[in-house]
Amino acid sequence: MKQWISNYNGLDKLRLVDAPEPSELKDGEVLVKIHCVSLNFRDTEVCMGLYGHHKSIDQAGQIVPTSDCCGSVVKLGPGASDSGLKEGDRVASIFLQTHLTGQVLEKDMASGLGLPLNGCLTQYRVFPASGLIKVPSYLTDEEVACLPVAAVTAWTSINSFQPIGQPLRGKSKFVLFQGTGGVSITGLQIAKALGLTTIITSSSDAKLERAKELGADYTINYKSTPNWDDVVLKLTQGLGVDVVLEIGGTETLSKSFRCVAFGGLISAIGYLSGKENVTDERFNVNVLALTRNVTFKGIINGPKDRFEEVLRLYEKEEIRPVIDRTFEFEKADEALRYLFSGAHFGKVVVKVQ
Repeated sequence: MKQWISNYNGLDKLRLVDAPEPSELKDGEVLVKIHCVSLNFRDTEVCMGLYGHHKSIDQAGQIVPTSDCCGSVVKLGPGASDSGLKEGDRVASIFLQTHLTGQVLEKDMASGLGLPLNGCLTQYRVFPASGLIKVPSYLTDEEVACLPVAAVTAWTSINSFQPIGQPLRGKSKFVLFQGTGGVSITGLQIAKALGLTTIITSSSDAKLERAKELGADYTINYKSTPNWDDVVLKLTQGLGVDVVLEIGGTETLSKSFRCVAFGGLISAIGYLSGKENVTDERFNVNVLALTRNVTFKGIINGPKDRFEEVLRLYEKEEIRPVIDRTFEFEKADEALRYLFSGAHFGKVVVKVQ
């Protein structure tokens, strides 16, 4: 079989290699034929050797990158059928293979696909049955591959403090999305299905127009409106948004604190504008959080039961992920470079086979 390999030394140095197809399955294991993979910003960091902020994860040797896939069950190992899976079932991977419910723990980080475990940019892969989830039939393989990180991260960011089965709902609740990448656009679709009021930012008017077509209630160009936090407060009659999906990092965080509602939630997802502070913010995070009594929570995807929960919403509302481009397997390295360029709107997919 074929698979892509990275030595953590750059997006231009990935290699497509031959590898033996898995044959022996241990108890509870499942052999999956990979059909499609979607890409995340994390994948580009891994391939460039820059994903080093989780000290429990080592980058050594080489890695098969990426974490999100749609595939079909080829073979079941002893006891794997107890999970309810059978040959031919279409499945998606969960990002942290041992994170099944509740808060993520440090031990779960060792089960991350695409680092430290080999990922999904391969034609066949063995998974524990518990690390797979059956997927709705109305979705294409490409669409299914978009869900494990983007949909679960967005869902958890909005609903991490909501009991399962009782997601945040209603027009009176405001959610702010930063940018128009995979998590933000997926989150926008989820929020609209929940009846929430949505605000989204981007530096591109063209992308903001596309976001409006998806149902965004308000859009803000943060390049032409650098004080976008003031606009958010005006749009919410000074109250602020209930949830912020904080993706920007150093250049956006202080503004997020200023436009979140009292008692609101900032879900820290990414750091596209950088990991180290370069702004002239006078106040530390303690003061910013106290100013509006904010909950500031890091989000590392979400557990399997939250994935199952959001899939129920997808199936009920027939939500279809937004795919910007699909690349052939032989051009997966080009796909990763395209994602890193930031030109995409929604998800970038690689068709494996």
